[in-house]
Amino acid sequence: MNKQEVSWFSPSLHKDMRIRVYGSGEVPFLVFPTQAAMSDNFENFGMIDALVGDIDSGRIQLFCVDSVDEESWLNLWGDLYGRAQRQEEYYEYIIEEVLPFVRKNNGTGMLPIATGCDLGALHAAIVFLRRPELFGGLLALSGTYDAKFYFGGWSNGTLYDNSPVDSLANISPDHEYIDIYNEKRIVLCVGQGRWEDEARRTTAIMRDIFDAKGIHGWVDFWGYDVDHDWYWWKKQMVYFLPYVLGEA
Repeated sequence: MNKQEVSWFSPSLHKDMRIRVYGSGEVPFLVFPTQAAMSDNFENFGMIDALVGDIDSGRIQLFCVDSVDEESWLNLWGDLYGRAQRQEEYYEYIIEEVLPFVRKNNGTGMLPIATGCDLGALHAAIVFLRRPELFGGLLALSGTYDAKFYFGGWSNGTLYDNSPVDSLANISPDHEYIDIYNEKRIVLCVGQGRWEDEARRTTAIMRDIFDAKGIHGWVDFWGYDVDHDWYWWKKQMVYFLPYVLGEA
């Protein structure tokens, strides 16, 4: 497998950030790690092994980024405004720095599919829903899509933009993004087993918003034995891959 590790000093975040690139295939995937994890997250927990056939065959290429979650979502004793601003800076890093790198490295001209599990699913949903014209689709597993959950119920304008259950609920039904969303493949999946309570609650809210706005997302609830765990995320990633690639 072709594997690269790239880093640079991010002007948006004022720190060094890494990206691990797996493969050199056609369809790029922008991969966000689980909470507080880094670009080696998918490799460390076996997701790269689960997808190795698709990577080696040239079907997909993964671009796995670092997080700054401990400075934003998980910084429980930090200033609320500063934490929200740090998340906004991370969003800017992804849009202004990472996406140009993905386009140049991948070279196919294909738009990346945003994906992630756990808190990575929230990040994937944020960037896709805010800038759908820059992405080819969304595959989000076990995400909690209410930013207020991480901020003790607090919010402001900056956090609102990073809270899909809030910002998407208030989008106009005739907003130009609705048509763009419906040109893409969107999957939100969650189990109903252990540690999935908040993800299940907010995924249900997203399902209702999709229905109300006419957004054609596939919102899938797996069984009561399906836990918030890598074992299931690997199964879900493989299961949904043909759909988000437009093959099924």
